[in-house]
Amino acid sequence: MNNRWIWILVLGLLVTLIYYVSRPQLPEVTLVELSTGLVENSVSNTRAGTVEACQRSKLSLPIGGQIAELYVDEGQQVAEGQLLMSLWNDDRAAQVEQAKATARSMDKEQQSICIATASDLHESQRLIELVEKQLVSSERADLALAKSNASAAACEAAKARQGQAQASVKLAEAVLAQTYLHAPFAGRVAEVTGELGEFSTPSPPGVQTPPAIDLLTDDCHYISAPIDEVDASQIAIGMPVRVTMDAFRERNFPATVRRISTYVLDLEKQARTVEVEADLDIDKQMPILLAGYSADMEIILDAKPSALRVPTELLVDEKYVLLVNQNNRIERRELVMGLSNWHFTEVISGARQGDKIIGNIGTQGLIEGAEVRVVDAL
Repeated sequence: MNNRWIWILVLGLLVTLIYYVSRPQLPEVTLVELSTGLVENSVSNTRAGTVEACQRSKLSLPIGGQIAELYVDEGQQVAEGQLLMSLWNDDRAAQVEQAKATARSMDKEQQSICIATASDLHESQRLIELVEKQLVSSERADLALAKSNASAAACEAAKARQGQAQASVKLAEAVLAQTYLHAPFAGRVAEVTGELGEFSTPSPPGVQTPPAIDLLTDDCHYISAPIDEVDASQIAIGMPVRVTMDAFRERNFPATVRRISTYVLDLEKQARTVEVEADLDIDKQMPILLAGYSADMEIILDAKPSALRVPTELLVDEKYVLLVNQNNRIERRELVMGLSNWHFTEVISGARQGDKIIGNIGTQGLIEGAEVRVVDAL
Protein backbone atom coordinates (compact mmCIF):
# COMPACT_ATOMS: atom_id res chain seq x y z
CA MET A 1 0.00 0.00 0.00
CA ASN A 2 2.78 2.39 0.91
CA ASN A 3 4.59 1.53 -2.32
CA ARG A 4 1.53 2.47 -4.36
CA TRP A 5 1.35 5.96 -2.78
CA ILE A 6 5.04 6.42 -3.39
CA TRP A 7 4.59 5.61 -7.06
CA ILE A 8 1.63 7.96 -7.32
CA LEU A 9 3.69 10.75 -5.73
CA VAL A 10 6.62 10.15 -8.06
CA LEU A 11 4.33 10.10 -11.08
CA GLY A 12 2.73 13.39 -10.00
CA LEU A 13 6.14 15.01 -9.61
CA LEU A 14 7.15 13.81 -13.09
CA VAL A 15 3.96 15.22 -14.64
CA THR A 16 4.51 18.54 -12.89
CA LEU A 17 8.13 18.66 -14.00
CA ILE A 18 7.19 17.83 -17.59
CA TYR A 19 4.52 20.59 -17.55
CA TYR A 20 6.92 23.25 -16.31
CA VAL A 21 9.62 22.20 -18.76
CA SER A 22 7.35 21.99 -21.80
CA ARG A 23 5.03 24.95 -21.12
CA PRO A 24 5.42 27.94 -23.54
CA GLN A 25 7.68 30.75 -22.37
CA LEU A 26 6.06 34.09 -21.63
CA PRO A 27 6.94 36.82 -24.14
CA GLU A 28 9.55 39.22 -22.80
CA VAL A 29 8.92 42.94 -23.08
CA THR A 30 10.89 46.10 -22.46
CA LEU A 31 9.16 49.24 -21.26
CA VAL A 32 9.69 52.83 -22.38
CA GLU A 33 8.74 55.71 -20.11
CA LEU A 34 6.80 58.57 -21.69
CA SER A 35 8.43 61.99 -21.29
CA THR A 36 8.18 65.53 -22.65
CA GLY A 37 10.29 67.00 -25.41
CA LEU A 38 10.31 68.58 -28.84
CA VAL A 39 7.62 67.39 -31.25
CA GLU A 40 7.43 68.66 -34.82
CA ASN A 41 4.98 68.34 -37.65
CA SER A 42 6.99 68.18 -40.86
CA VAL A 43 6.94 67.10 -44.50
CA SER A 44 9.84 65.71 -46.52
CA ASN A 45 10.78 65.44 -50.16
CA THR A 46 9.57 62.44 -52.16
CA ARG A 47 12.80 62.05 -54.15
CA ALA A 48 16.34 63.18 -53.45
CA GLY A 49 16.87 66.92 -53.75
CA THR A 50 19.95 68.69 -55.06
CA VAL A 51 22.41 71.34 -53.93
CA GLU A 52 22.19 74.07 -56.56
CA ALA A 53 24.53 77.00 -57.21
CA CYS A 54 22.84 80.38 -56.73
CA GLN A 55 23.91 81.27 -60.27
CA ARG A 56 24.86 78.82 -62.99
CA SER A 57 25.01 79.35 -66.74
CA LYS A 58 25.85 76.85 -69.43
CA LEU A 59 27.31 79.36 -71.86
CA SER A 60 27.48 79.04 -75.63
CA LEU A 61 28.03 81.52 -78.43
CA PRO A 62 25.04 82.38 -80.64
CA ILE A 63 26.96 81.36 -83.78
CA GLY A 64 29.24 78.51 -84.77
CA GLY A 65 32.88 78.90 -85.66
CA GLN A 66 36.45 77.84 -85.07
CA ILE A 67 37.79 78.46 -81.57
CA ALA A 68 40.58 81.03 -81.84
CA GLU A 69 41.33 81.72 -78.17
CA LEU A 70 40.49 80.20 -74.79
CA TYR A 71 41.23 82.73 -72.07
CA VAL A 72 40.29 80.60 -69.01
CA ASP A 73 40.89 77.13 -67.61
CA GLU A 74 38.61 74.81 -65.68
CA GLY A 75 38.46 75.75 -62.00
CA GLN A 76 39.54 79.36 -62.64
CA GLN A 77 37.80 82.20 -60.83
CA VAL A 78 36.58 84.91 -63.22
CA ALA A 79 35.10 88.38 -62.80
CA GLU A 80 31.86 89.66 -64.26
CA GLY A 81 32.35 90.68 -67.88
CA GLN A 82 35.68 88.88 -68.25
CA LEU A 83 36.43 87.51 -71.72
CA LEU A 84 36.27 83.71 -71.72
CA MET A 85 36.53 82.58 -75.35
CA SER A 86 36.61 83.92 -78.90
CA LEU A 87 36.06 82.48 -82.38
CA TRP A 88 38.02 83.24 -85.55
CA ASN A 89 36.61 86.59 -86.68
CA ASP A 90 39.05 88.30 -89.08
CA ASP A 91 36.31 88.67 -91.70
CA ARG A 92 33.93 90.28 -89.22
CA ALA A 93 36.65 92.59 -87.90
CA ALA A 94 37.31 93.69 -91.49
CA GLN A 95 33.62 94.43 -91.96
CA VAL A 96 33.75 96.66 -88.88
CA GLU A 97 36.68 98.60 -90.34
CA GLN A 98 34.89 98.90 -93.66
CA ALA A 99 31.77 100.22 -91.95
CA LYS A 100 33.82 102.74 -89.94
CA ALA A 101 35.55 103.96 -93.11
CA THR A 102 32.18 104.39 -94.81
CA ALA A 103 30.93 106.31 -91.77
CA ARG A 104 33.94 108.66 -91.90
CA SER A 105 33.31 109.26 -95.60
CA MET A 106 29.66 110.04 -94.86
CA ASP A 107 30.74 112.50 -92.16
CA LYS A 108 32.90 114.43 -94.60
CA GLU A 109 30.21 114.34 -97.30
CA GLN A 110 27.62 115.63 -94.83
CA GLN A 111 29.94 118.44 -93.76
CA SER A 112 30.57 119.46 -97.41
CA ILE A 113 26.88 119.45 -98.39
CA CYS A 114 25.76 121.30 -95.28
CA ILE A 115 28.45 123.96 -95.73
CA ALA A 116 27.15 124.54 -99.28
CA THR A 117 23.62 124.68 -97.84
CA ALA A 118 24.61 127.44 -95.46
CA SER A 119 26.18 129.39 -98.35
CA ASP A 120 23.05 129.01 -100.52
CA LEU A 121 20.86 130.17 -97.65
CA HIS A 122 23.00 133.26 -97.14
CA GLU A 123 22.89 134.05 -100.88
CA SER A 124 19.10 133.67 -100.94
CA GLN A 125 18.68 136.05 -98.01
CA ARG A 126 21.02 138.61 -99.65
CA LEU A 127 19.06 138.57 -102.91
CA ILE A 128 15.75 138.97 -101.07
CA GLU A 129 17.13 142.14 -99.48
CA LEU A 130 18.27 143.42 -102.89
CA VAL A 131 14.82 142.73 -104.37
CA GLU A 132 13.28 144.90 -101.67
CA LYS A 133 15.68 147.66 -102.75
CA GLN A 134 14.79 146.90 -106.42
CA LEU A 135 18.41 146.23 -107.27
CA VAL A 136 17.81 142.73 -108.68
CA SER A 137 14.85 141.00 -110.25
CA SER A 138 12.46 138.88 -108.19
CA GLU A 139 13.01 135.94 -110.55
CA ARG A 140 16.67 135.79 -109.52
CA ALA A 141 15.71 135.85 -105.87
CA ASP A 142 13.19 133.05 -106.43
CA LEU A 143 15.83 130.89 -108.09
CA ALA A 144 18.23 131.51 -105.20
CA LEU A 145 15.50 130.55 -102.68
CA ALA A 146 14.74 127.32 -104.56
CA LYS A 147 18.43 126.46 -104.64
CA SER A 148 18.69 127.15 -100.89
CA ASN A 149 15.73 124.85 -100.14
CA ALA A 150 17.21 122.11 -102.34
CA SER A 151 20.54 122.44 -100.56
CA ALA A 152 18.80 122.20 -97.18
CA ALA A 153 17.09 118.99 -98.30
CA ALA A 154 20.42 117.63 -99.54
CA CYS A 155 21.97 118.46 -96.16
CA GLU A 156 19.20 116.55 -94.35
CA ALA A 157 19.67 113.61 -96.73
CA ALA A 158 23.41 113.67 -96.03
CA LYS A 159 22.70 113.61 -92.29
CA ALA A 160 20.39 110.62 -92.80
CA ARG A 161 23.10 108.80 -94.76
CA GLN A 162 25.52 109.65 -91.97
CA GLY A 163 23.14 108.07 -89.41
CA GLN A 164 22.76 105.04 -91.67
CA ALA A 165 26.55 104.67 -91.84
CA GLN A 166 26.81 104.88 -88.04
CA ALA A 167 24.09 102.22 -87.73
CA SER A 168 26.07 100.02 -90.13
CA VAL A 169 29.07 100.37 -87.80
CA LYS A 170 26.96 99.27 -84.83
CA LEU A 171 25.61 96.34 -86.84
CA ALA A 172 29.09 95.21 -87.85
CA GLU A 173 30.30 95.56 -84.25
CA ALA A 174 27.29 93.52 -83.02
CA VAL A 175 28.09 90.80 -85.55
CA LEU A 176 31.71 90.83 -84.40
CA ALA A 177 30.62 90.69 -80.73
CA GLN A 178 28.89 87.37 -81.44
CA THR A 179 32.33 85.77 -81.67
CA TYR A 180 33.28 86.76 -78.08
CA LEU A 181 32.02 85.01 -74.95
CA HIS A 182 32.03 87.05 -71.71
CA ALA A 183 31.18 86.03 -68.14
CA PRO A 184 27.65 87.26 -67.24
CA PHE A 185 28.55 87.15 -63.53
CA ALA A 186 31.52 86.52 -61.26
CA GLY A 187 32.06 82.82 -60.62
CA ARG A 188 34.19 79.77 -61.24
CA VAL A 189 34.63 77.89 -64.50
CA ALA A 190 33.28 74.38 -63.94
CA GLU A 191 33.92 72.96 -67.40
CA VAL A 192 35.32 74.01 -70.76
CA THR A 193 34.15 72.14 -73.85
CA GLY A 194 36.41 72.35 -76.89
CA GLU A 195 40.04 73.09 -77.68
CA LEU A 196 41.86 75.64 -79.82
CA GLY A 197 41.11 75.07 -83.48
CA GLU A 198 37.99 72.97 -82.85
CA PHE A 199 34.61 74.01 -84.19
CA SER A 200 32.13 75.32 -81.63
CA THR A 201 28.44 74.89 -82.44
CA PRO A 202 25.45 76.46 -80.67
CA SER A 203 22.52 74.27 -79.61
CA PRO A 204 19.78 74.24 -82.25
CA PRO A 205 16.18 74.00 -80.97
CA GLY A 206 15.39 70.51 -79.70
CA VAL A 207 19.00 69.29 -79.84
CA GLN A 208 21.01 69.13 -76.62
CA THR A 209 24.71 69.86 -77.14
CA PRO A 210 27.37 70.51 -74.46
CA PRO A 211 27.87 74.18 -73.56
CA ALA A 212 31.11 75.88 -74.50
CA ILE A 213 31.74 76.93 -70.88
CA ASP A 214 29.88 75.97 -67.69
CA LEU A 215 30.10 78.86 -65.20
CA LEU A 216 28.76 78.80 -61.63
CA THR A 217 29.11 80.44 -58.25
CA ASP A 218 30.92 78.30 -55.66
CA ASP A 219 30.26 80.47 -52.60
CA CYS A 220 26.46 80.58 -52.68
CA HIS A 221 24.12 77.57 -52.77
CA TYR A 222 20.50 76.63 -52.15
CA ILE A 223 18.55 73.37 -51.92
CA SER A 224 15.93 72.28 -54.43
CA ALA A 225 13.74 69.24 -53.79
CA PRO A 226 10.38 67.83 -54.94
CA ILE A 227 7.54 67.76 -52.39
CA ASP A 228 4.43 65.64 -52.90
CA GLU A 229 1.45 67.67 -54.13
CA VAL A 230 -0.56 66.48 -51.10
CA ASP A 231 1.85 68.27 -48.73
CA ALA A 232 2.57 71.32 -50.88
CA SER A 233 -0.49 73.28 -49.72
CA GLN A 234 0.83 73.30 -46.13
CA ILE A 235 4.15 74.91 -47.03
CA ALA A 236 4.77 78.66 -46.89
CA ILE A 237 7.76 80.84 -47.69
CA GLY A 238 9.86 81.51 -44.59
CA MET A 239 9.24 78.15 -42.89
CA PRO A 240 12.28 76.56 -41.22
CA VAL A 241 13.91 73.60 -42.96
CA ARG A 242 16.28 70.89 -41.76
CA VAL A 243 18.61 69.74 -44.54
CA THR A 244 20.68 66.56 -44.60
CA MET A 245 23.23 65.52 -47.20
CA ASP A 246 24.78 62.15 -48.00
CA ALA A 247 28.17 63.87 -48.26
CA PHE A 248 27.94 65.02 -44.61
CA ARG A 249 26.30 62.21 -42.68
CA GLU A 250 24.93 62.74 -39.18
CA ARG A 251 24.83 66.51 -39.70
CA ASN A 252 21.84 68.82 -40.11
CA PHE A 253 21.96 72.13 -41.94
CA PRO A 254 19.39 74.81 -41.04
CA ALA A 255 17.65 76.49 -43.95
CA THR A 256 14.56 78.54 -44.83
CA VAL A 257 11.98 78.07 -47.58
CA ARG A 258 12.62 80.74 -50.20
CA ARG A 259 10.48 79.67 -53.16
CA ILE A 260 7.57 77.37 -53.94
CA SER A 261 6.99 76.49 -57.56
CA THR A 262 3.85 77.96 -59.11
CA TYR A 263 2.90 74.72 -60.83
CA VAL A 264 2.75 70.97 -60.20
CA LEU A 265 5.31 68.89 -62.09
CA ASP A 266 3.51 66.11 -63.94
CA LEU A 267 5.94 63.49 -65.26
CA GLU A 268 4.85 60.17 -66.69
CA LYS A 269 5.09 57.26 -64.23
CA GLN A 270 6.09 59.58 -61.39
CA ALA A 271 4.12 61.08 -58.52
CA ARG A 272 3.06 64.68 -59.04
CA THR A 273 5.31 66.99 -57.09
CA VAL A 274 5.96 70.67 -56.41
CA GLU A 275 9.54 71.95 -56.50
CA VAL A 276 10.53 73.77 -53.30
CA GLU A 277 13.73 75.75 -52.78
CA ALA A 278 15.41 76.60 -49.47
CA ASP A 279 18.23 79.00 -48.62
CA LEU A 280 20.92 77.58 -46.34
CA ASP A 281 21.76 79.52 -43.18
CA ILE A 282 25.44 80.29 -43.64
CA ASP A 283 27.77 80.15 -40.63
CA LYS A 284 31.50 79.85 -40.04
CA GLN A 285 31.28 76.06 -39.72
CA MET A 286 29.60 75.60 -43.10
CA PRO A 287 31.67 73.12 -45.13
CA ILE A 288 32.59 73.67 -48.75
CA LEU A 289 29.60 72.59 -50.82
CA LEU A 290 29.61 71.37 -54.40
CA ALA A 291 26.73 71.92 -56.77
CA GLY A 292 25.06 68.59 -57.47
CA TYR A 293 25.33 67.08 -53.97
CA SER A 294 22.22 65.07 -53.12
CA ALA A 295 20.21 66.58 -50.28
CA ASP A 296 16.99 65.93 -48.37
CA MET A 297 14.87 68.61 -46.76
CA GLU A 298 12.46 68.31 -43.86
CA ILE A 299 10.16 71.33 -43.74
CA ILE A 300 8.95 72.14 -40.21
CA LEU A 301 5.25 73.05 -40.40
CA ASP A 302 4.72 73.39 -36.64
CA ALA A 303 6.63 72.57 -33.44
CA LYS A 304 6.08 72.27 -29.67
CA PRO A 305 9.25 72.28 -27.55
CA SER A 306 7.79 70.63 -24.39
CA ALA A 307 5.04 68.26 -25.42
CA LEU A 308 4.26 64.83 -23.97
CA ARG A 309 5.42 62.51 -26.71
CA VAL A 310 5.58 58.88 -27.71
CA PRO A 311 8.01 57.38 -30.25
CA THR A 312 6.01 57.12 -33.47
CA GLU A 313 7.38 53.65 -34.18
CA LEU A 314 5.73 52.34 -31.00
CA LEU A 315 2.19 53.21 -32.14
CA VAL A 316 -0.10 50.33 -33.06
CA ASP A 317 -2.54 51.04 -35.90
CA GLU A 318 -1.39 54.66 -35.69
CA LYS A 319 -3.42 55.42 -32.55
CA TYR A 320 -2.82 52.78 -29.86
CA VAL A 321 -0.01 51.96 -27.41
CA LEU A 322 0.55 48.73 -25.49
CA LEU A 323 1.00 48.80 -21.70
CA VAL A 324 1.49 46.11 -19.03
CA ASN A 325 -1.12 46.14 -16.26
CA GLN A 326 -0.72 45.01 -12.66
CA ASN A 327 -1.42 41.40 -13.65
CA ASN A 328 1.46 41.45 -16.15
CA ARG A 329 -0.98 41.30 -19.02
CA ILE A 330 -0.98 43.49 -22.14
CA GLU A 331 -3.46 46.33 -22.23
CA ARG A 332 -4.14 48.35 -25.40
CA ARG A 333 -4.88 52.02 -24.87
CA GLU A 334 -6.13 54.54 -27.42
CA LEU A 335 -4.44 57.95 -27.57
CA VAL A 336 -5.60 61.35 -28.74
CA MET A 337 -2.65 62.71 -30.67
CA GLY A 338 -1.48 66.08 -31.94
CA LEU A 339 1.67 66.93 -33.91
CA SER A 340 3.50 64.01 -35.44
CA ASN A 341 6.53 63.12 -37.55
CA TRP A 342 8.67 60.06 -38.20
CA HIS A 343 10.33 60.29 -34.79
CA PHE A 344 7.77 61.41 -32.20
CA THR A 345 4.01 61.93 -31.86
CA GLU A 346 2.41 64.35 -29.40
CA VAL A 347 0.06 62.79 -26.82
CA ILE A 348 -2.87 65.06 -25.97
CA SER A 349 -4.79 62.54 -23.86
CA GLY A 350 -4.88 58.82 -23.14
CA ALA A 351 -1.54 58.67 -21.34
CA ARG A 352 0.43 60.68 -18.79
CA GLN A 353 4.04 61.57 -18.23
CA GLY A 354 5.81 58.66 -16.55
CA ASP A 355 3.56 55.97 -18.03
CA LYS A 356 5.53 53.04 -19.39
CA ILE A 357 4.63 51.47 -22.70
CA ILE A 358 5.96 48.38 -24.43
CA GLY A 359 9.02 49.25 -26.51
CA ASN A 360 9.42 46.02 -28.50
CA ILE A 361 5.96 45.82 -30.07
CA GLY A 362 7.28 43.74 -32.96
CA THR A 363 7.93 40.70 -30.72
CA GLN A 364 5.80 37.65 -31.51
CA GLY A 365 2.89 36.99 -29.16
CA LEU A 366 2.33 40.57 -27.98
CA ILE A 367 -1.45 40.81 -28.28
CA GLU A 368 -4.02 42.40 -26.02
CA GLY A 369 -4.62 40.27 -22.91
CA ALA A 370 -1.50 38.15 -23.30
CA GLU A 371 0.62 37.53 -20.20
CA VAL A 372 4.17 38.82 -20.51
CA ARG A 373 7.38 39.07 -18.51
CA VAL A 374 9.01 42.48 -18.08
CA VAL A 375 12.76 42.19 -18.52
CA ASP A 376 13.85 45.78 -18.82
CA ALA A 377 12.58 49.34 -18.59
CA LEU A 378 14.12 52.20 -20.57
